[in-house]
Amino acid sequence: MRLKLTTVVAYLLLLIGSLVMVFPFAWMVMSSFKEAREIFALGFWPSAWSFDNYREVLFRTAFPRWFLNSLIVATITTTSVLFFCSLVGYTLTWLRFPGRTLIFVLMLSTLMVPTEMLVIPWYVMSVNYGWVNTFWGLIFPGLIPAFGVFLMRQFFRTLPRDLFDAARVDGMSEFGLFWQIGLPLVRPALAALGIFAFIGNWNAYLWPLIIAKSNDMRTVPVGISLFSGEAGAAWHLIMTANALAILPALAVFVIFQKQIIEGVALTGVKG
Repeated sequence: MRLKLTTVVAYLLLLIGSLVMVFPFAWMVMSSFKEAREIFALGFWPSAWSFDNYREVLFRTAFPRWFLNSLIVATITTTSVLFFCSLVGYTLTWLRFPGRTLIFVLMLSTLMVPTEMLVIPWYVMSVNYGWVNTFWGLIFPGLIPAFGVFLMRQFFRTLPRDLFDAARVDGMSEFGLFWQIGLPLVRPALAALGIFAFIGNWNAYLWPLIIAKSNDMRTVPVGISLFSGEAGAAWHLIMTANALAILPALAVFVIFQKQIIEGVALTGVKG
């Protein structure tokens, strides 16, 4: 069967786009095995493979501590997002109470507020409550994002009401309906929301930069920025640290890629 010209062109464009996107990551990984003086050489492959950069990053810097901090923050916030956003989304979908629509609209309106405008009230609150340079200070802004509530509400709206009404007749509690019936049916949305939340909090830079005062409370993005200063940038260490930093996010995506693609696809076609 002969392929149409438009199909061939489409595949070629996708291939070119994929190469353009993958090449910087491949260059970063290859550069992590190069010596400092070889970083700006034109060759793609290192002339001599060396693990000195990895030994320096892992054993002579605070990168393991930054990595652990980012992992703690991303894991806790992702767990909170999955539970509370799905719970609020279920409540706004299946429970009827005065002001339900108004509450949802007000929550959506917060998406129009730039993060930079929220930093000042967040910091003032952190100072007043003693959250500066603590894990709670790093975590609390990302616990229940409005986007997560919106995403879960949209998925819960696609479920048949008769299923929940039948379970209520059988005597199941409202939380039981949410936990045993609702959550299993919106698993693709949970996978998509989970990876969005994890990557977003793993890559967060502005707020951790402001709230983390000591070196042992910094996260990976903030810590990597310390490899660059007025005297110059240690590009071999930056490349190595970034190559290590993408591993958790890459692992999460590889494990849940089927669910996230399904979740994103369904989000675009269901109201």
